[in-house]
Amino acid sequence: MSIENLKEGDPLIAPSTTGHPLYDSVVEACRTVYDPEIPVNIFDLGLIYTIQISDDNVVRIVMTLTAPGCPVAGEMPGWVADAIEALPGVKQVDVEMTFQPQWGMDMMSEEARLELGFI
Repeated sequence: MSIENLKEGDPLIAPSTTGHPLYDSVVEACRTVYDPEIPVNIFDLGLIYTIQISDDNVVRIVMTLTAPGCPVAGEMPGWVADAIEALPGVKQVDVEMTFQPQWGMDMMSEEARLELGFI
């Protein structure tokens, strides 16, 4: 769902498929990917907006970057796809980049803020 298709009241970030049996494994795979400039994994940084997993185990990731000009913007989606594709049972991974809504430090987990000295 793109930002242009949103109706009033729709969430800016689509919900994840948290009840799928692969969900926790996909989250852990995302936690193995790091932004080279920040010593915290991309999941705890809040860069993964949505993890959708279909009944036939196709994983769709909607993610962002800390800034549109991030030096690894072209590489990061591939790193995420590679980490998830390695999981047993995953049929396909599609990674979509978005900058809506814009990432902010409030999207980081408490652990990430603690590690970076924001708490």
